[in-house]
Amino acid sequence: MNKVYVVTASINELTNLSMFKDSLQRHEVKIVVADEGDEIIRKRNRKLLSVLEHEFYGPKERKEWFKQRFGSNYEHYPSVIPERCHAETSFGFLVAWEESADVIIEIDDDVFPATGSDLVKEHLDNLLKDDGVSVVSRNHWYNTLNNLALEDASQPLFPRGHPYTPESRREDYTWTKRGGTCVLNMSLWAGHPDLDALTILYHGSLNGRCAVRGTSLKKRKVVVGDGTYFAVCSMNTSFKTMVAPAFYQLFMKHLGIDRFDDIWSGIFLKKIADHLNHKVCLGAPLVYHDKRSRSTYKDLKAELEGMIINETLWKIVDSTELNCDDYHSCYEELANSIQRSLPTFSEKTHADFMKHQVDKMRLWLEVVDKLE
Repeated sequence: MNKVYVVTASINELTNLSMFKDSLQRHEVKIVVADEGDEIIRKRNRKLLSVLEHEFYGPKERKEWFKQRFGSNYEHYPSVIPERCHAETSFGFLVAWEESADVIIEIDDDVFPATGSDLVKEHLDNLLKDDGVSVVSRNHWYNTLNNLALEDASQPLFPRGHPYTPESRREDYTWTKRGGTCVLNMSLWAGHPDLDALTILYHGSLNGRCAVRGTSLKKRKVVVGDGTYFAVCSMNTSFKTMVAPAFYQLFMKHLGIDRFDDIWSGIFLKKIADHLNHKVCLGAPLVYHDKRSRSTYKDLKAELEGMIINETLWKIVDSTELNCDDYHSCYEELANSIQRSLPTFSEKTHADFMKHQVDKMRLWLEVVDKLE
């Protein structure tokens, strides 16, 4: 049996995980929760997760974890994990890495079971079975919502993180019947699609919840071919732990920029997986996304500078020549390439932001090294 860890970053009650308990128990999954140490919420979550193996890591526990492993010179290392941020899930990856998990499932607290789905089994099937269909885009990007039936959509929609350049949004795809085992699988969602704030605002919603809904999955497993990128949303994504050195969730809430940790982590991983002849896919298990109400304008403010960076960053990644033969070394190569390309960013704030990411990427690799 594969050793599976579920990682979530949450300050809320984990009702959703209790609803997945049959699947989680069947596969003897361990849950790692990155939270803010609120004992009132933890008390409720201990009850909800009582039949499942679980651990909570708030700021104090994370600091102690680093101290126990890195000794008196530990102070620098906790800074690799941002605070009060979705990217705190990276800490759960470190726990799973150290404890030799085979597979990590990253899941948000507003994702719930869809009728008939088996969360863990279907993730493992998409990762480990040699099946599926493959897609390649002549314009380098695949629209993940192409694989989701949408209701009330009067025109094509694109997910958060998909570039806005017109060529990236021309859906010129080639399909083949080749599948394969994968190192990462992104599950899709009924309910609220993962849209950026600009799209949600265009569709007339100020509470972050677009009127368009996903209803069903079109293809159970779509393998995204070499040289084709897609917006990896970590709302419900599984991956083999072996890729964790190259799947650091980037450091957000820096210089006012947020909500691109999973998007850019996914672009980086896809580039490296292609180079190593490994496959990445999306599709099952279909889950239900019940997005919490939030300010669309606040999200837009947090996303806007990242949207501008995104148009340049993916091209830097795509043009990077990789020569190494493992995830750790390739990730270091990619960090070096991004640093060399910092002058490409026309605004100093964007260059400064990406320099900060490069520093954190290198620190991440240093932490992973010390855990081996």
